[in-house]
Order: sequence, then structure tokens, then C-alpha cells
Amino acid sequence: MKVATVLSFLVAANMASGFAPIASKSSAVVSKLGLSTNTEAVPFVKGERIIRPLLPKVYVYDHCPFCVRVRLALGIKNVKHTLHFLANDDVATPTSLVGKKIAPIFEIPEDKLIMMESLDIIAKIDSDPRFGNTNTLLPASGRKDFKSWQKSVQTLLRTLQRPRYVATGLLPEFQQLDSRHAFIKNHQLPPYEKPEWKGDAENPGLDMDTKLKLYAEAMAADPAPLMEDLNARLVELDDMLYSEHYCSEGGLSLDDIDLWARLRSITIIKGVQWPRKLRAYMDNLSALGDVPLYDEMAL
Repeated sequence: MKVATVLSFLVAANMASGFAPIASKSSAVVSKLGLSTNTEAVPFVKGERIIRPLLPKVYVYDHCPFCVRVRLALGIKNVKHTLHFLANDDVATPTSLVGKKIAPIFEIPEDKLIMMESLDIIAKIDSDPRFGNTNTLLPASGRKDFKSWQKSVQTLLRTLQRPRYVATGLLPEFQQLDSRHAFIKNHQLPPYEKPEWKGDAENPGLDMDTKLKLYAEAMAADPAPLMEDLNARLVELDDMLYSEHYCSEGGLSLDDIDLWARLRSITIIKGVQWPRKLRAYMDNLSALGDVPLYDEMAL
């Protein structure tokens, strides 16, 4: 078992026992961006376990960052829930619930309430006293540096992550060939844009054999040049991070819900060199939110 996984379990055990991880010592650090960063950060401590008579249900894809947002929020608030992993080609289940193929979907059986859209679901969870203390998560800060960083690595991550999602054979939404082919059919690889890949009114798009070949070639390609770029970008992000417990000054916020949910899939890429603070951030929020990382199945 990898050291990061062991540490994650230890952090989770400490939290479950009522002990929070030790806060970082206070020190002012001048980042590469010229910003002064106060590294003193008090870790978030979970409230008591919330177990409703009828457990809320979440319908998700494991790899989907919008689904991970909801799972992370429920874990932070310590709400026991039922996870329903949808097969990627399952159209019938989400359509029967909300009228279309989409995830995440959140269901509160005791209210006969079914809703979609991750941020709306989180707003409901964090404003309903049945799910513990309200307003647990601070609002989004509006930071533009994180958004710019995410945009700058979009092509890079699509190239590395998408083939690995289907190649592992371990993610629950891709357990059958039909599910894997449904994903490949609908999710383009760079340099293709969605209309070129899927087709539109003006062109038929790529045939399935070509798509399968492109995914296989992307998986077989030497990742070294892309990894070098990714590792450098992670150093940039590490510099933007406020602390190993939350990414923006002030405490745990919707910034963390969004950022961590997007970063989680990077752990499916074998050989990533994580900067110390950023790696600790990934492990801490994984333990806090009870959402595992992909390190053990990385390719």
C-alpha cells in the first residue's frame, strides 16, 4: 500500500476519533508569484455523523468532477448516503428520475425530492439543518487564478485522463464494453473539438473505429513530454494554494469543492510529481470528504 494511502487512512482515523490533524506552524512565505502566503491554517473538523432514517441517494459517475463535488460536500458534512454509480451508457435511470441523461442526481426519499445540478444540491445540503450545521462551507471567493490555471491545463488533462478512465477497467461506470464505448463515442481527444468528434448538422463526425484507434494510440503514447508539462503546472498551482487544508484564505469553501473535485482525476495518471503542499491538500480532503483517490489504479 502506498504511503499516501496509509497517511490518508490515518488522517481519517484521527478525524473519526475527534482529533484534528496538527495545524501548520505559522510562517509567512513569499511565493513565486510575489504573494505573501500565511501558512497557518486550522484544519476543518467534522461534526457528528448524520444518519437519516431514509438515507439520501446520490446518482453519480465516479470520474465526473461535478459528481465528486456533491460527494465531497456530503463527506465534509459527515452525512451518510447511498451512492448509486450509473453505467456510462445508462440512459434509462437518469431519464426516469429527471428527464434526461445527467449526473449528479440527488434524492431525498423522505421529501420525495429529486434534484440535479451540483451547486444547487450542495446549497440544499448546506442549508438544511437535517444535514448538520448549516453554512458549513464558505462561498466561492471568485478567484480568477484557479480558473485560469484550470483552463490552461484542459487540453493536457483530457489527453492524459480520458484514455485512462476507460483503460483501467476498474471505474464502476465503465465495467462493461458498452459503457466504455459510450464514453469514447461522446468524449473527444485533443486536438479534436466536440463537433468534429461527434458530428453535427454539417459533418458526420468520426466513425467509431477511428475513435477507438485514437484512444488506443493516446494510451500507448509515451507520456513523458506531457508529464513534464503537467508537473511544471502543478508547481504553479502549489504556489497558488493557501494551505494544505484549504485553497483560499479564510477556511473551507466552495473553492475547495470545485478545485479538489477537478484535481482528483489527476491521480489516475501514474508518475505525477506532486509538490508537497498540493499532495498534502489532496490527501487531507480525500480523508475529510471520504472520497478516495485513484493512486492505487493509476496508469
